[in-house]
Amino acid sequence: LISSATKSLRMETEILEKKLQDAQMKLAEKDGDKEKEIQSLKRLISELEFQLTMEKSNNESFLDKLRKEIRHKSDELEKLTQEKTQLIHSLSQVQEENSLLQDTVRRECEERFELTAALGRAREQVLELRRLSGTLP
Repeated sequence: LISSATKSLRMETEILEKKLQDAQMKLAEKDGDKEKEIQSLKRLISELEFQLTMEKSNNESFLDKLRKEIRHKSDELEKLTQEKTQLIHSLSQVQEENSLLQDTVRRECEERFELTAALGRAREQVLELRRLSGTLP
């Protein structure tokens, strides 16, 4: 009876040890698969971090270019605004000078007209005086 029980226990122990070995092998296999998956995920994370770093660098470079372009355009706009202000000032001066010249020309034309009229009257008076004195040419 004891021998039979011992034999039965040994067989059961062997079965259990075999099950334990199978379970350990499956566990080791799963651990290996998990380790491979972890390594794969680590590589993927590294690649994604590298891509993110590159994208950040590209974005910063692009932003720097845009900032420089904005500064350049702003400087150009400021220069053009100053030129516009100077041109407006110059135009105002030229218009003022033009108005003054037109006024001067108008006055001189009026004077000329008056002088021409006075000259005409003076000629008439000279002719009248010559006719009266009888010495017509």
